[in-house]
Amino acid sequence: MQTEKGQSIEDASMQMIEDEIGSHPYNEKEWPIVRRIIHSTADFDFADKNKIIFHKEAIESGMKALKNGCSIVVDVNGVIGGLNKQNPKDFGNDIVCNISKPEIMELAKKEGKTRSQVSMRAAKSDIDEGIVAIGNAPTALQEVIKMVKEGIVKPALIIGIPVGFICAAESKEELSRLEEAPFITNLGRKGGSSSASAIINAIFKLIRAESAS
Repeated sequence: MQTEKGQSIEDASMQMIEDEIGSHPYNEKEWPIVRRIIHSTADFDFADKNKIIFHKEAIESGMKALKNGCSIVVDVNGVIGGLNKQNPKDFGNDIVCNISKPEIMELAKKEGKTRSQVSMRAAKSDIDEGIVAIGNAPTALQEVIKMVKEGIVKPALIIGIPVGFICAAESKEELSRLEEAPFITNLGRKGGSSSASAIINAIFKLIRAESAS
């Protein structure tokens, strides 16, 4: 729960973003998500050269799934650290992160894959009709895309915003062409765990705003 002082700082920050951003191409549901990412990164590139890209069904599908208590599968614990913990409690969402499990490490060694790849395969039952949020590992995103194309899973929403130099931009470009599942992604190398968790927090905020109206 936000304190009064904390809320006033957040409100002032959001107003600064509004004042500095000028015109932008996002609609009334997309912009609060992009603004939340800018707020958590202080990086206006997410509305510019590294802009956020939305599948046409992404927000509605994500809101519906979260309201129905879907699982949230993440690639690293850093995404969990950035989440508002009250939201999953209130809506009954399990948060799944397999990356640190010893059996994942062993299987990754055995199969010659990254832990991120193996951890996504291990979470397939939670990814199916759930939300998967990837902020760190391009190989995790590539694995999820592969699973979707194989017909193994059909996520309600893929948040694919990994940061990095090797395959980060390429994996997001591949996601932007995916037709089988809704997604939120961005252009280029930028991204990160804080951006992934910001997207989830913003979608929950949209749900609460809708319920209050």
